[in-house]
Amino acid sequence: MIIDGHAHLVPPALLEAVRDRRSEFASTEVIDKDGSVAFAFAGGKPTRPVAGKLSDLDKRTAWMDAQRIDRQVFAGWLDMFGYELPAEEGAIWSRMINDALIAHGKADDRFIPMGTVPLQDGKAAAAELEHLAGQGVKGVMIGTQPKGVGGVLDDGALDPFWEAAHRLGSVITIHPVFDSGDARNGDYGMNNAVGRITDTLIAVSRLIYAGHVQRFSNAKIVVGIGGAALPYALGRLRRNYKMDPENLADPDVAVRGMYYDTIVQDHGALRLLIDTVGADRLMMGSDMPFPIGDLEPLDLIAAHDFTDAQRTSINGGLVARLLDL
Repeated sequence: MIIDGHAHLVPPALLEAVRDRRSEFASTEVIDKDGSVAFAFAGGKPTRPVAGKLSDLDKRTAWMDAQRIDRQVFAGWLDMFGYELPAEEGAIWSRMINDALIAHGKADDRFIPMGTVPLQDGKAAAAELEHLAGQGVKGVMIGTQPKGVGGVLDDGALDPFWEAAHRLGSVITIHPVFDSGDARNGDYGMNNAVGRITDTLIAVSRLIYAGHVQRFSNAKIVVGIGGAALPYALGRLRRNYKMDPENLADPDVAVRGMYYDTIVQDHGALRLLIDTVGADRLMMGSDMPFPIGDLEPLDLIAAHDFTDAQRTSINGGLVARLLDL
């Protein structure tokens, strides 16, 4: 079975729920725009409107058929996770999103939902992770910057979330947010080309040095976009660790203890990733429907000399094991 391990979907029913329930969210402005909706959380700047491709189910399934993909692991859309909201409101917002994602997965078993959590509050995030586990959802996708731009995943206030993920054995996919936090990425499409990489690299490097990968080792951490330059930066991360081993965790141990998708769009980059972490740590992913992703994800894998067992694992076996499919 071929499984796409990294995709995004906003079910039409979720957009309906957002419109119907907008009065419940005092800190959320729902902005009708171009036949879709955008959001402004807690007085912040508006998000992009939800792109039509995020909700077009017919085109989605047609693309999957054309790419020979049997099933797809999908999360929501990072722009609408609402980490800037007050904790109580954020918890209700996350539950609304999760209810829609779960319902879509139940209606069409080709789609496997990954939930969201109110990451602005560690206890609320842990509670929602527990709820999702009770609903049979084995993992969540989280953004790199909780509490908005500048937030960090190793914040001690998030320990209840990481402890719950460790206890439950949850899959935690780390994904960049729209604003990398560096204004220099605002031109030339660089938030996509570069900002996603730097944002993820910083967030995950902090987790590595803080010791989270070892401390919460039963959580299955997946680093999106092929590890976001971690393989290339590993020598420097290692050198920094050796300069201060009493206060930093070992990056070699951490990098080998996480999982990665194949969204690197380059044969040499994929080879480096394999050489660094091993083929058994890789899962095929597309980032569907975003153009910056890999919308022909099997081609890159087919071009490498994997064994049959490795190819089977990358193209769906690892995801099936992690999510108990």
